[in-house]
Amino acid sequence: MSYFVDVIVPIPIQQFFTYNITSEEAKFLKPGMRVAVPFGKSKIYTSIVYQVHDTAPIGYEVKDIYQILDESPIVTEKQLEHWQWIASYYMCTLGEVLKSALSKSFLLESETVVVLNKDIPPESLSLNEDEHMLFQALQLHSSISIDEISNLLDKVNVLPVIHKMVEKKLVLIEEEIIEQYKPKRIRYIALHEKFQAEKHWEALLQSLDKTPKQKQVVLSYFMLVSSLKSKGQKPWVTYKELQEKSNVSDSTIKALINKEILNDLYIQKDRLQFDDALEEMKVLSPSQQKAFADVEASFKEKQITLLHGVTSSGKTEIYVKLIDKVLSQGKQVLYILPEIALTTQLIARLKVYFGNKIAVYHSRYSANERIETWYQVLNNSSKAQLIIGARSAVFLPFHELGLVVVDEEHEVSFKQFNPAPRYHARDSAIVLAKLHHAKVLLGSASPSIESFYNTRHHKYALVTLKERYSDVLMPHIKLVDLKESHFKKQMKGHFSQTLISAIEETLAAQEQVILFQNRRGFAPVVECETCGNAPQCPNCDVSLTYHQHKKQLRCHYCGYHMAMLEACMACGSSHLNHKGLGTEQIETELKALFPDHSIARMDQDTTRGKFAHAKLIEAIESNEVAIVVGTQMVAKGLDFRNVGLVGVLNADTLLNFPDFRAHERSFQMLTQVSGRAGRTTKQGRVIIQTFRPGHPVLQQVLNYDYEAMFQTQLDERREYRYPPFFRMIKITVKHRKYNVALTASQWLQSALQMVFSENVLGPEAPPVGRIKNEFLFHILIKIPKEQSLVKTKIAVLKVQRSFFAIKDFRSVKLILDVDYL
Repeated sequence: MSYFVDVIVPIPIQQFFTYNITSEEAKFLKPGMRVAVPFGKSKIYTSIVYQVHDTAPIGYEVKDIYQILDESPIVTEKQLEHWQWIASYYMCTLGEVLKSALSKSFLLESETVVVLNKDIPPESLSLNEDEHMLFQALQLHSSISIDEISNLLDKVNVLPVIHKMVEKKLVLIEEEIIEQYKPKRIRYIALHEKFQAEKHWEALLQSLDKTPKQKQVVLSYFMLVSSLKSKGQKPWVTYKELQEKSNVSDSTIKALINKEILNDLYIQKDRLQFDDALEEMKVLSPSQQKAFADVEASFKEKQITLLHGVTSSGKTEIYVKLIDKVLSQGKQVLYILPEIALTTQLIARLKVYFGNKIAVYHSRYSANERIETWYQVLNNSSKAQLIIGARSAVFLPFHELGLVVVDEEHEVSFKQFNPAPRYHARDSAIVLAKLHHAKVLLGSASPSIESFYNTRHHKYALVTLKERYSDVLMPHIKLVDLKESHFKKQMKGHFSQTLISAIEETLAAQEQVILFQNRRGFAPVVECETCGNAPQCPNCDVSLTYHQHKKQLRCHYCGYHMAMLEACMACGSSHLNHKGLGTEQIETELKALFPDHSIARMDQDTTRGKFAHAKLIEAIESNEVAIVVGTQMVAKGLDFRNVGLVGVLNADTLLNFPDFRAHERSFQMLTQVSGRAGRTTKQGRVIIQTFRPGHPVLQQVLNYDYEAMFQTQLDERREYRYPPFFRMIKITVKHRKYNVALTASQWLQSALQMVFSENVLGPEAPPVGRIKNEFLFHILIKIPKEQSLVKTKIAVLKVQRSFFAIKDFRSVKLILDVDYL
């Protein structure tokens, strides 16, 4: 009997791929194991086993697998089920989900290598200098990679050289699987067993009198070991510590190992480790205790509960109590956050309660660190009972998930935009919890319209927490009319006199200030005063943003950058003016206004490094920084205890964004950033600068009236047919030629309109109509609640197949985004 295996390959193709296996391999292989498989003419991919069977595929010859990479599954059956839901719901392939879910170190790919053809005598061939150099290298090494050949010949393009040698049949090209993950191993030194007893130590030291450096190593070892023994630890000293203590070279220690005086051993260590728990949990306030009891009661009836608590109401302490209860039942907890920046502060707060039960998973950690966390979760290790992470944490191989906490559930950052799968982590986490029969707690001070709507229709339970911890009053919000301030000449740069006075008073009271402007860089536009020309990105239809600290003009869409101009590129004039406002410009103005106070900036430019967030947050918490200027990073759940004032430089940039969610997001952003002020005992202050102080959303923020904002937005969305009353699928058409993109989008719109009639909008070019030299058009499909979502997607995919059957459209890219934000 023949046996076959269906595998998921990490490429964007819909179907499974079938390979031939032996009967022994069929008995060994299980769903979720990795196998290397040949693909195409020469490539080898890491794939995941989906199923083993004995049904031969029809229509093509089956290849053998290359090799089995695991002894046991690294992906669970529930994970595969979850991935299938993501692929189906978000209209992508399982291969794309696999590629997004697994770390690159898991997905081994073959590397092209060149090997010597030993059957051809080289004496009969004439070789040029490069070929001769490569031939000599191959005689010394069994194989050489393309990158190594490039370094050897000091050339970027070495393919012509390799091609000529292949034609001469002197070398062969092969594919080699490269293992990327390497466990962290610490080298320890211990005394050889024949010298373990202290009675032998004196004779040992005497035998080393003629080698003083070696004797110094042994003496240093004894000193370090005595300290370890006093703590009840094993007499193993790290190699690095011994070398530093004795101040000798590697050769000295190696000589002692060769003499069998010392032994060395390697012990595998986790890259991420936390100490034991240090503190008892805080006692909840009466309002927190009531909210905690209400959440527990709601879980008896509903799987999902929304905790609507005002900023600084102590939602985290309620999470802590729930987490502790679930962990005591031997189950795992997933705690996901919208921003990596938030994990830094949260880990610092939670590790004192849960210590070494915590594991962390997000993209700022290295591939090796994430792989170790993956295995800890897979094996239900005691070190991975509480998993804290960003959206990618929903892909982990949970053993027995008991609770999912989604903090700041309203945040747009939970949605992945590129590449596929374009999933929403909150919604994916809810489905994951359902597969594990776990509970879900969504928390926010300003919930999303959809989540709050679900509580109104009894799909989710609702628990409210309306009081701040310790009964601190909500910050006092004041709107400043920028139009009036400009008219009365009360502006200093971009600061109104009201805001400057408030900053001065706050600093005088030894309190900190947060200033919010949701745009990084110095200025969004640099314009010539003579001819009006502004430098544009050559790859995108957008102006280049000026970054003063690097003296560069940068595109925030494709990364293109150039040196700051000294003269206009069009007319040669040196009169260049900055238009608009970014965090860098605010920082520059503040240094002139408040030269005696320390100022820090929190945006993408200042937090790129692995520990940049942690260092900046630590500096703010320790009061080393008086004024913090930031983008939306400062608005998302950070807890700074000494912030007395929050200033919003211009609220209108949020309100005027061309999106149906603009007013909801403006309310959420302004509410969240306002909540950073006055979080301990004293009421904080918030100054919001705007040209439209009478705007309904700003009045709702002023009065902390979420219900009014919710009802207003709900009425508008009902009228204009937007979520939560309609689901939406956005289709983006992309091509390097404008006419092709336009024609393709028009054909697609017509085809979709034949199926969905008036529920298809577009095609419409977005505000930035060209990105990375590709022209964009958007088509929007609105799906009524009574219409089958599954049948709608089937119809869309059918139209997509017809679209790509047209020869002229095969080079067009289509991006499907379900529930787009």
